[in-house]
Amino acid sequence: MQPSADVSRLVDIMRALRAPNTGCPWDLEQNFETIAPYTIEEAYEVVDAIERRDAVDLCEELGDLLLQVVYHSQLAAEAGLFTFDEVVLAITRKMIRRHPHVFGDAEARSARSAKGQWEQIKAEEKAERAAARRRNEPLDRSIGAADWNRPAANSAHLLEDVPGAMPSLMLAQKVQDKAARVGFDWTQLPPILEKLREETDELEAAAASTDDAACRDELGDVLFTAVNVARRLGIDADAALRGTIRKFRRRFALMEDEARRNGEELAELDLDRQESLWQSAKALAARQPDQLIRTPG
Repeated sequence: MQPSADVSRLVDIMRALRAPNTGCPWDLEQNFETIAPYTIEEAYEVVDAIERRDAVDLCEELGDLLLQVVYHSQLAAEAGLFTFDEVVLAITRKMIRRHPHVFGDAEARSARSAKGQWEQIKAEEKAERAAARRRNEPLDRSIGAADWNRPAANSAHLLEDVPGAMPSLMLAQKVQDKAARVGFDWTQLPPILEKLREETDELEAAAASTDDAACRDELGDVLFTAVNVARRLGIDADAALRGTIRKFRRRFALMEDEARRNGEELAELDLDRQESLWQSAKALAARQPDQLIRTPG
């Protein structure tokens, strides 16, 4: 089998890897649940390549992420659920439907993004998915798909359809955004900052009590309120934290480099000397802006 830019070749490769008698033993052992962690990992590797401004890696990581879509689609096809073609059909239908101001008739295009149109379309899609679930037959449970295709509960709980498997900061922001749609939200930043100070005071009190459960609970409250600060400032909390982590890693590497140039080992230095190196690293990092995306060639 030869490589090809045609996505159908990737589908064929995945089908061959899962062929019962001739496929890859490892791939044959996998199911939706065992592959899901790899899907999350590949998505984060895409983000990492973007943050590192590495176009070569980004191209490769996007391919790895596409493979995850094809992998899950093949598992679904084997279970009689849906095929890769149906995945593509569903997303193209959704994008056309959600953008009538681009793909609709002249009247829709002239209206542009009418207020409430996006939410109305999403609500219609949600109702259609619920109806589709009620029509589906149970899955083949032999591939780890037990309890799938349950009819959606007829619940009026607003937060139930926020996916719980998101990273925690992202999940907090989504939950808060959803609650804000019914007015359960601060409208100004100062009271949120006051709440954050209140939560840090409670965390300090919990830490003094050495109550692990209370510390965990109060720390969660601090983080949740910090996410609310991010929302009010229009900042993606997860991206902000990732940016701080990236900044810390870069400065720490500069600390290590400076220590080595001086014949020093970080682990052998006292905190005052480490702090001095840290301040030097901060100053050096400020003078060296991030590079632009690297391109092949």
